[in-house]
Amino acid sequence: MKYERVLLKLSGEMLGENGKLFDHDMIDKVAKTLCKVADKGVQLGVVIGAGNIWRGRQGKDMNAVTADQMGMLGTVINCLCMQDAIRRQGGKAQVMSAIEMPRVCEVYNAHKAVKKMEKGTIMLFAGGSGNPFFSTDTAVVLRAVEVEADAILLAKNIDGVYDSDPKKNPDAKLIRELSYEKAQEMRLRVMDTAAFALCADNKVPVVRVFMLDEPDNILKVLDGDDMGTTLTSEK
Repeated sequence: MKYERVLLKLSGEMLGENGKLFDHDMIDKVAKTLCKVADKGVQLGVVIGAGNIWRGRQGKDMNAVTADQMGMLGTVINCLCMQDAIRRQGGKAQVMSAIEMPRVCEVYNAHKAVKKMEKGTIMLFAGGSGNPFFSTDTAVVLRAVEVEADAILLAKNIDGVYDSDPKKNPDAKLIRELSYEKAQEMRLRVMDTAAFALCADNKVPVVRVFMLDEPDNILKVLDGDDMGTTLTSEK
Protein backbone atom coordinates (compact mmCIF):
# COMPACT_ATOMS: atom_id res chain seq x y z
CA MET A 1 0.00 0.00 0.00
CA LYS A 2 1.33 3.43 -0.92
CA TYR A 3 0.96 6.04 1.78
CA GLU A 4 0.46 9.68 0.79
CA ARG A 5 0.57 11.24 4.27
CA VAL A 6 1.98 9.57 7.38
CA LEU A 7 2.55 10.44 11.02
CA LEU A 8 5.78 9.03 12.44
CA LYS A 9 6.35 8.59 16.16
CA LEU A 10 10.02 8.43 17.14
CA SER A 11 11.18 7.12 20.49
CA GLY A 12 13.19 9.72 22.38
CA GLU A 13 15.37 7.00 23.89
CA MET A 14 16.41 5.80 20.43
CA LEU A 15 17.81 9.28 19.73
CA GLY A 16 19.85 9.31 22.92
CA GLU A 17 23.27 7.89 23.73
CA ASN A 18 22.40 4.73 25.66
CA GLY A 19 18.91 6.17 25.89
CA LYS A 20 19.98 9.47 27.43
CA LEU A 21 20.30 12.98 25.99
CA PHE A 22 21.57 13.08 22.39
CA ASP A 23 23.35 10.65 20.09
CA HIS A 24 24.09 13.14 17.32
CA ASP A 25 25.25 10.49 14.86
CA MET A 26 21.94 8.67 15.27
CA ILE A 27 19.98 11.92 15.01
CA ASP A 28 21.76 12.77 11.75
CA LYS A 29 21.04 9.27 10.38
CA VAL A 30 17.35 9.63 11.21
CA ALA A 31 17.26 13.13 9.72
CA LYS A 32 18.82 11.81 6.50
CA THR A 33 16.18 9.07 6.34
CA LEU A 34 13.36 11.57 6.94
CA CYS A 35 14.67 13.65 4.04
CA LYS A 36 14.60 10.52 1.84
CA VAL A 37 10.96 9.95 2.86
CA ALA A 38 10.08 13.51 1.84
CA ASP A 39 12.02 13.09 -1.42
CA LYS A 40 9.79 10.08 -2.21
CA GLY A 41 6.83 12.45 -2.18
CA VAL A 42 5.41 11.18 1.12
CA GLN A 43 3.93 13.96 3.26
CA LEU A 44 5.47 13.52 6.70
CA GLY A 45 4.57 14.63 10.20
CA VAL A 46 6.71 13.59 13.16
CA VAL A 47 6.08 13.33 16.90
CA ILE A 48 9.11 12.64 19.11
CA GLY A 49 8.96 11.31 22.65
CA ALA A 50 11.03 12.84 25.44
CA GLY A 51 12.30 9.72 27.18
CA ASN A 52 15.93 10.68 26.53
CA ILE A 53 15.39 13.88 28.55
CA TRP A 54 12.55 13.24 30.96
CA ARG A 55 10.44 10.12 31.39
CA GLY A 56 7.05 9.94 33.04
CA ARG A 57 6.81 10.77 36.71
CA GLN A 58 10.43 10.16 37.67
CA GLY A 59 10.67 13.12 40.06
CA LYS A 60 10.33 12.05 43.71
CA ASP A 61 6.94 13.19 45.05
CA MET A 62 6.67 15.63 42.13
CA ASN A 63 3.31 17.06 41.19
CA ALA A 64 1.96 15.04 38.25
CA VAL A 65 1.00 18.10 36.20
CA THR A 66 4.48 19.60 36.63
CA ALA A 67 6.13 16.31 35.65
CA ASP A 68 4.01 16.04 32.51
CA GLN A 69 4.72 19.66 31.59
CA MET A 70 8.44 18.92 31.83
CA GLY A 71 7.94 15.97 29.48
CA MET A 72 6.08 18.14 26.98
CA LEU A 73 8.90 20.68 27.02
CA GLY A 74 11.35 17.82 26.46
CA THR A 75 9.56 17.00 23.20
CA VAL A 76 10.05 20.60 22.07
CA ILE A 77 13.80 20.28 22.65
CA ASN A 78 13.92 17.02 20.66
CA CYS A 79 11.90 18.51 17.80
CA LEU A 80 14.15 21.58 17.61
CA CYS A 81 17.17 19.27 17.52
CA MET A 82 15.64 17.22 14.69
CA GLN A 83 14.58 20.35 12.79
CA ASP A 84 18.19 21.54 12.84
CA ALA A 85 19.47 18.12 11.71
CA ILE A 86 16.99 17.93 8.81
CA ARG A 87 17.86 21.42 7.63
CA ARG A 88 21.58 20.59 7.73
CA GLN A 89 20.78 17.63 5.46
CA GLY A 90 19.20 20.07 2.99
CA GLY A 91 15.58 19.19 3.85
CA LYS A 92 12.68 21.42 4.79
CA ALA A 93 11.42 21.14 8.37
CA GLN A 94 9.36 23.17 10.80
CA VAL A 95 8.40 22.72 14.44
CA MET A 96 4.84 23.42 15.56
CA SER A 97 4.09 23.22 19.27
CA ALA A 98 0.86 22.59 21.15
CA ILE A 99 2.33 24.86 23.84
CA GLU A 100 2.51 28.50 22.79
CA MET A 101 6.12 29.68 22.55
CA PRO A 102 6.16 31.99 19.50
CA ARG A 103 9.77 33.10 19.96
CA VAL A 104 10.87 29.47 19.60
CA CYS A 105 8.43 27.88 17.14
CA GLU A 106 5.02 28.28 15.54
CA VAL A 107 1.87 27.35 17.45
CA TYR A 108 0.25 24.16 16.16
CA ASN A 109 -2.50 24.63 13.58
CA ALA A 110 -3.77 21.60 11.65
CA HIS A 111 -4.76 23.53 8.51
CA LYS A 112 -1.39 25.29 8.25
CA ALA A 113 0.44 22.02 8.97
CA VAL A 114 -1.33 20.23 6.10
CA LYS A 115 -0.55 23.06 3.67
CA LYS A 116 3.13 22.88 4.59
CA MET A 117 3.20 19.08 4.38
CA GLU A 118 1.68 19.27 0.89
CA LYS A 119 4.63 21.47 -0.11
CA GLY A 120 7.18 18.95 1.14
CA THR A 121 7.95 20.37 4.58
CA ILE A 122 8.55 17.79 7.29
CA MET A 123 6.35 18.92 10.18
CA LEU A 124 7.61 18.24 13.71
CA PHE A 125 4.72 18.30 16.17
CA ALA A 126 6.02 19.22 19.62
CA GLY A 127 4.45 19.72 23.03
CA GLY A 128 2.40 16.53 23.04
CA SER A 129 -1.31 17.28 23.16
CA GLY A 130 -0.61 20.43 25.17
CA ASN A 131 -2.27 18.90 28.23
CA PRO A 132 -1.00 16.78 31.13
CA PHE A 133 -2.08 13.16 31.62
CA PHE A 134 -1.83 12.35 27.91
CA SER A 135 1.21 10.66 26.40
CA THR A 136 2.93 11.31 23.09
CA ASP A 137 1.19 8.13 21.87
CA THR A 138 -2.11 9.96 22.24
CA ALA A 139 -0.57 13.06 20.65
CA VAL A 140 0.54 11.22 17.52
CA VAL A 141 -2.90 9.66 17.04
CA LEU A 142 -4.58 13.01 17.64
CA ARG A 143 -2.38 14.72 15.04
CA ALA A 144 -2.88 11.84 12.60
CA VAL A 145 -6.66 12.20 12.87
CA GLU A 146 -6.48 15.99 12.53
CA VAL A 147 -4.31 15.97 9.39
CA GLU A 148 -6.09 12.89 7.96
CA ALA A 149 -2.98 10.72 7.74
CA ASP A 150 -3.07 7.41 5.86
CA ALA A 151 -0.95 5.66 8.48
CA ILE A 152 0.83 6.00 11.79
CA LEU A 153 4.35 4.59 12.02
CA LEU A 154 5.57 3.85 15.55
CA ALA A 155 9.36 3.52 15.41
CA LYS A 156 10.27 2.14 18.81
CA ASN A 157 13.07 0.43 20.71
CA ILE A 158 11.25 -2.90 20.31
CA ASP A 159 10.57 -4.81 17.09
CA GLY A 160 6.78 -5.02 17.36
CA VAL A 161 3.88 -5.85 19.67
CA TYR A 162 4.26 -8.88 21.96
CA ASP A 163 1.63 -10.79 23.91
CA SER A 164 3.57 -10.02 27.10
CA ASP A 165 6.65 -8.03 28.10
CA PRO A 166 9.61 -9.69 26.30
CA LYS A 167 11.99 -8.15 28.85
CA LYS A 168 10.25 -10.08 31.62
CA ASN A 169 9.01 -13.13 29.71
CA PRO A 170 11.52 -14.92 27.44
CA ASP A 171 8.59 -16.87 25.91
CA ALA A 172 6.73 -13.71 24.82
CA LYS A 173 5.48 -14.00 21.24
CA LEU A 174 5.50 -11.33 18.56
CA ILE A 175 2.01 -10.56 17.22
CA ARG A 176 2.15 -9.71 13.53
CA GLU A 177 -1.45 -8.52 13.02
CA LEU A 178 -3.85 -7.11 15.59
CA SER A 179 -6.93 -4.91 15.90
CA TYR A 180 -7.04 -1.81 18.10
CA GLU A 181 -9.97 -3.33 19.96
CA LYS A 182 -8.14 -6.62 20.63
CA ALA A 183 -5.05 -4.74 21.78
CA GLN A 184 -7.20 -2.85 24.29
CA GLU A 185 -8.85 -6.08 25.42
CA MET A 186 -5.44 -7.72 25.95
CA ARG A 187 -4.20 -4.58 27.76
CA LEU A 188 -1.11 -4.43 25.57
CA ARG A 189 1.08 -1.44 26.33
CA VAL A 190 2.43 -0.56 22.90
CA MET A 191 0.21 2.53 23.13
CA ASP A 192 -1.83 3.88 26.01
CA THR A 193 -5.57 3.30 26.36
CA ALA A 194 -6.55 6.76 25.14
CA ALA A 195 -4.46 6.32 21.97
CA PHE A 196 -6.06 2.94 21.17
CA ALA A 197 -9.52 4.41 21.75
CA LEU A 198 -8.80 7.33 19.41
CA CYS A 199 -7.59 4.91 16.72
CA ALA A 200 -10.66 2.73 17.03
CA ASP A 201 -13.22 5.56 17.27
CA ASN A 202 -11.77 7.46 14.31
CA LYS A 203 -11.02 4.40 12.15
CA VAL A 204 -7.33 5.28 11.73
CA PRO A 205 -6.46 3.19 8.64
CA VAL A 206 -3.34 1.48 9.97
CA VAL A 207 -0.67 1.66 12.68
CA ARG A 208 2.70 0.02 12.01
CA VAL A 209 4.98 -0.81 14.96
CA PHE A 210 8.64 -1.61 14.26
CA MET A 211 12.16 -1.08 15.58
CA LEU A 212 14.24 2.01 14.85
CA ASP A 213 17.62 0.34 15.39
CA GLU A 214 18.21 1.05 11.68
CA PRO A 215 16.66 4.36 10.53
CA ASP A 216 16.20 2.94 7.02
CA ASN A 217 13.53 0.66 8.53
CA ILE A 218 11.22 3.64 8.05
CA LEU A 219 11.83 3.52 4.29
CA LYS A 220 11.45 -0.26 4.22
CA VAL A 221 8.03 -0.07 5.88
CA LEU A 222 6.93 2.62 3.44
CA ASP A 223 8.12 0.40 0.57
CA GLY A 224 5.97 -2.51 1.75
CA ASP A 225 8.15 -4.49 4.17
CA ASP A 226 5.88 -6.25 6.68
CA MET A 227 8.34 -6.08 9.60
CA GLY A 228 6.93 -5.62 13.08
CA THR A 229 3.22 -5.47 13.84
CA THR A 230 0.29 -4.10 11.83
CA LEU A 231 -2.70 -2.77 13.76
CA THR A 232 -6.04 -1.91 12.17
CA SER A 233 -9.63 -1.37 13.23
CA GLU A 234 -12.01 -4.30 13.40
CA LYS A 235 -14.13 -4.55 10.25
